[in-house]
Amino acid sequence: MTENFWKDKYPAGVSAEINPDLYPNILAVLRESCQRFADKPAFTNMGKTLTYGELYQLSGDFAAYLQKHTDLKPGDRIAVQLPNVLQYPVVVFGAMRAGLVVVNTNPLYTAREMEHQFNDAGATALVCLANMAHLAEQVVPKTGVKTVIVTEIGDMLPTFKRLLVNAVVKHVKKMVPAYSLPKAVKFTDAMTRGRGQSFNEANPSNDQIAVLQYTGGTTGVAKGAMLTHRNLVANMLQVKELMGANLNEGCEVLIAPLPLYHIYAFTFHCMAMMLIGGHNILLTNPRDLPAVVRELAKHRFTGFVGLNTLFVALCNNEEFRKLDFSGLKATFSGGMALQQATAERWREVTGCAICEGFGMTETSPVATVNPFGAIQLGTIGIPLPSTLCRIVDEQGRELPIGEIGELCVKGPQVMKGYWQRQEATDEVLDADGWLKTGDIGLIQEDGYLRIVDRKKDMILVSGFNVYPNELEDVLATLPGVLQCAAIGVPDERSGETIKVFVVVKPGASLTREQVIEHMRANVTGYKVPKAVEFRDSLPTTNVGKILRRELRDEELKKLGRK
Repeated sequence: MTENFWKDKYPAGVSAEINPDLYPNILAVLRESCQRFADKPAFTNMGKTLTYGELYQLSGDFAAYLQKHTDLKPGDRIAVQLPNVLQYPVVVFGAMRAGLVVVNTNPLYTAREMEHQFNDAGATALVCLANMAHLAEQVVPKTGVKTVIVTEIGDMLPTFKRLLVNAVVKHVKKMVPAYSLPKAVKFTDAMTRGRGQSFNEANPSNDQIAVLQYTGGTTGVAKGAMLTHRNLVANMLQVKELMGANLNEGCEVLIAPLPLYHIYAFTFHCMAMMLIGGHNILLTNPRDLPAVVRELAKHRFTGFVGLNTLFVALCNNEEFRKLDFSGLKATFSGGMALQQATAERWREVTGCAICEGFGMTETSPVATVNPFGAIQLGTIGIPLPSTLCRIVDEQGRELPIGEIGELCVKGPQVMKGYWQRQEATDEVLDADGWLKTGDIGLIQEDGYLRIVDRKKDMILVSGFNVYPNELEDVLATLPGVLQCAAIGVPDERSGETIKVFVVVKPGASLTREQVIEHMRANVTGYKVPKAVEFRDSLPTTNVGKILRRELRDEELKKLGRK
């Protein structure tokens, strides 16, 4: 599509363009916001609030520690493996201020997944939660990580509460397995040693990498998307431009149940909300619905960021339905398709419409969104300012309005490429900056876009990408497995669940429990299949390639979907 096609599609008062070079880097935004909103709350977790001024001071202390007391140099990669706790923004912004590249890492990763990511990124430092330190003990010797900082879940809380929370987590709930990392430094010690010390504030150019965000893209093994300072600054400016009229600076209270290490929550809460001085309420364990509802009851929140799975669970919770939603004016959905029934139920319960958008790790992540006041359920909205979308056929030729093909995106938020994977980069990003999303969709006459299918076999479980190749590679290592395949099966709660098909070697025997246990030991929880089916054979092409599509079609037929 040409730029002219989109210009008249934006609501009144919204510019079709932003200036991605308005700030030289993320740190300039951080500095300005922490000065403007110094006394305003930035992040709250477990009853403790950090103001923007405190965030700047503490991130500076952490930056000073990294520069003065470690061998880390600007450009080095630091893996940050933390859930939604106050340490997360302190560590991430501190690392950036010290000139390091942040590698967001899922705290639920298995040792195998950690080892791959740390080695692929060339990480030389790791900040992890004590709960996962036993895995770090296994992994660190197999990687280039030399600096390890371990934090306990209550480390940012006032002294008495910190000691109490950490003791309960470790000794009562038994959530911290024994570990031995003799050279590791406690986060609290690092902060003490860096406190008040001077350091050389980084000033990276806008094309330098700020974050390595791992994703499989649309296919294959996890790759690091290189997100530059310009990419992330552009995306926060784009989101603000399209949403700005409905969000008041220094006044908004946003609920943050999604993990900050996920690009959707990272950009929204750590980037876009920083720009407007928003107050983010971090929920450490969103699966504990009673605790979530108790926390929500403490705040007159104005915004909620979630995905279909969470909206369904909350609307089915009796205590949630009793909350005061009079302040709620914005609900954002992303990460997975929003079901119409869910959107209608949420509006019925809260009185607030859900604004659905579309994005990928490779687009920092937001590419399109439904504007407030003009939401079309079932669509992913319109492109963000300074963003173009087009639909192409198998040969890459642009298709007319209304025709179905692969969605491609172009804009300043599109990644630099995949870390040290030029071939993979060339597969999805052309010389003109167009990114192939791997999603099949169409553009309506009014400029709104719809996603109708996915091009590849990626499975989407509660907003997280799961790649069949990885699951099949792991499953194939189980003795007794001859052939296997993994597919996604539609599920009302999580979008999709994983089902695996197994052909057992002649003379061998396997049970469902053995398959599940093997997967649980080797992949993160959300990648563990829910269903296992044993077969004598699997459908294949004439050259022996397993046809996952046939398996999916069979499952859809069972569900009455086809």
